[in-house]
Amino acid sequence: MFNTLVRINCHSKNSFLREIAGNLLEKLYCCEINCAEMDRSVLFAHHGRGCTIVASKICENVVIFQNVSIGANLKYSKITNEWENVGNPIIARNVIIADGAKILGPIVIGENSVIGAGAIITKSIPANSVAYGVNQFKVKDKDYDFIFNSNMINPQKIIETNKNLVAKFNKQNNLA
Repeated sequence: MFNTLVRINCHSKNSFLREIAGNLLEKLYCCEINCAEMDRSVLFAHHGRGCTIVASKICENVVIFQNVSIGANLKYSKITNEWENVGNPIIARNVIIADGAKILGPIVIGENSVIGAGAIITKSIPANSVAYGVNQFKVKDKDYDFIFNSNMINPQKIIETNKNLVAKFNKQNNLA
């Protein structure tokens, strides 16, 4: 149902249907999506729970995890009586945006980049980068995909690995 609501909210020509879909996204998933242009291939992990997405453009094959904010970072100058830093981000192709990341202002996130969990980004990030912290980035290792790959890990492997980690922890801490 989430993906259907996103398609209607972002791509329907019918403004009434877009409004209904947008309201349902907010009510059911705490997710607001308002993009000037968003490619149909954009994926939301965990049904976009807690996301506020207000972007100028989101390109092909972008993956957005939960609790992500993409939006404005404008300010009003009392000296010039003008708004500054007007505009919303552009997210280029093949970008992964991890849990809780904030991408704010009229900036561009370069293609094939990864925005790390909890990152706060208010400056443009070059292509093929890993962004982290506050406006920090480094070149992405071309031999690895971080966070997401279309050949995702089997959830059962994660469950088994977690059980082994807990057993090891319990043994080390005499909790077994």
